[in-house]
Amino acid sequence: MADGQALDEVVTFTSDLIRIDTTNRGGGDCRERPAAEYAAARLAEAGLDPALLERTKGRTNVVARIEGTDPSADALLVHGHLDVVPAQAGEWSVHPFSGEIRDGVVWGRGAVDMKNMDAMILAVVRSWAREGVRPRRDVVIAFTADEEASAEDGSGFLADRHAALFEGCTEGIGESGAFTFHDGSGRQLYPLAAGERGTGWVKLTAHGRAAHGSRPNRENAVTRLAAAVTRIGAHEWPLRLTPTVRAALTELAALYGLDADLDDVDGLLHKLGPAARLVEATVRNSANPTMLEAGYKVNVIPGEAVAHVDGRYLPGHEDEFRTTLDQLTGPDVNWEFHHHEVALQSPVDSPTYARMRAAVEEFAPEGHVVPYCMPGGTDAKQFSRLGITGYGFSPLKLPEGYDYGAMFHGVDERVPIEALHFGVRVLDRFLRTA
Repeated sequence: MADGQALDEVVTFTSDLIRIDTTNRGGGDCRERPAAEYAAARLAEAGLDPALLERTKGRTNVVARIEGTDPSADALLVHGHLDVVPAQAGEWSVHPFSGEIRDGVVWGRGAVDMKNMDAMILAVVRSWAREGVRPRRDVVIAFTADEEASAEDGSGFLADRHAALFEGCTEGIGESGAFTFHDGSGRQLYPLAAGERGTGWVKLTAHGRAAHGSRPNRENAVTRLAAAVTRIGAHEWPLRLTPTVRAALTELAALYGLDADLDDVDGLLHKLGPAARLVEATVRNSANPTMLEAGYKVNVIPGEAVAHVDGRYLPGHEDEFRTTLDQLTGPDVNWEFHHHEVALQSPVDSPTYARMRAAVEEFAPEGHVVPYCMPGGTDAKQFSRLGITGYGFSPLKLPEGYDYGAMFHGVDERVPIEALHFGVRVLDRFLRTA
């Protein structure tokens, strides 16, 4: 089991990494190198030989390999990203890059997304070095840049240009899974991610006839765009159940003593109460308009108007997403992917999934592990290009009233110290047996 020093180090490392401002504003405006150098130094102190890799100056990734005891076993990838989304200091109770430790909690941007997991990985690896522990299979550690934007400078770059570093990796674990979800009735659920919806960030462009704002115009680009945006925002996407979501609904129904009526999923979700939040975003594709750009003066009808839509599609349903967008945009509006990544589906009956489940249950015997499909995406998408099956496994034991989902990109992001300690123990237990 991870030693006491590992429990101290995970707190220190989380705080230290938060204090290194790696804000990713998009468009290449980020510099992860100081955090990458920090992580690489901690790995080197544990006897590893980390490689620092860049596609763009300052956008640094770290990769290191721990040799396992069984050369015939497939390797396992363990990854976390180093960048964070922006934070407005005036909105926070503490400075978002202070890494303040107060009242048993570590505060700051990245405390959950996902410098906590980076710190857990470092703490476990260093604990192994002190004990002389080697895992059964090779473990490849990757700390990536640019996950909060396109991943072109991060996992995409690593997968496309440095595939040899991941030789033998068939499975990987990363962010968002094995956290405590309190259902409000005393049950503690631990959703363990085995899938992700695909990413379809879409740009809509409407063209029309530029003219004076005082004159009738049947070819108004703003009107055409607004009509398409309204249709997209109002569209009711049909129900689609993937194997992971089907397994999640079946296990949740059994846990709550309900009939798993998959012919009436909306009715079943209603009966599940708060637990439905783990599933409801992943039973359909979605497309949410998020940005509008048009015009430059109130009395001028522009010749072009642009909108952006955050689209997500389930595994196996990208074609349906495309076809539906064609229909909803209509003949006067063109659409194209601004950013496009695959949907993922991973088996919930694999030995690796069973070992993750067992590791959580050992340290949270009162909890119930359930399958989970992430509504968003992670670096697992890019690593899937290498044939790596991805799971979300960043274990945290969280207290009642702590809104895990609200911490992602939210104000006053923070993580309890006890949650970090639990994460180190569970991660250590899983990786020793994986």
